[in-house]
Amino acid sequence: MTKSGLIEAVADRTPHISKKDTEIVVNTIFESMAEALRGGHRIEIRGFGSFQVKIREAREGRNPKTGEPVHISAKRTPFFKVGKELKEMVDRVPLEAVEDSNLGDVSS
Repeated sequence: MTKSGLIEAVADRTPHISKKDTEIVVNTIFESMAEALRGGHRIEIRGFGSFQVKIREAREGRNPKTGEPVHISAKRTPFFKVGKELKEMVDRVPLEAVEDSNLGDVSS
């Protein structure tokens, strides 16, 4: 699912709100989440999962093309941990159904 697909799904479920307003709501949610993570806060959405920022230490890596050593600076990266309810919901669909359909295609 894409962001525009999410906006469509929310707009379909809320016909009393315009699609443009739905887009503003979805964008506001994402911006608020990004701002919270930027500020070092943890986000927990019960039944869905939690987001937090993890710090990756500086390290030495290798350029895969040349094999030369490369310094990789320390960075903060968002990390998502799936919630128990979401994990169980996803696991309820038999694997055969996923293989036989486009459910396995994340880009749809």
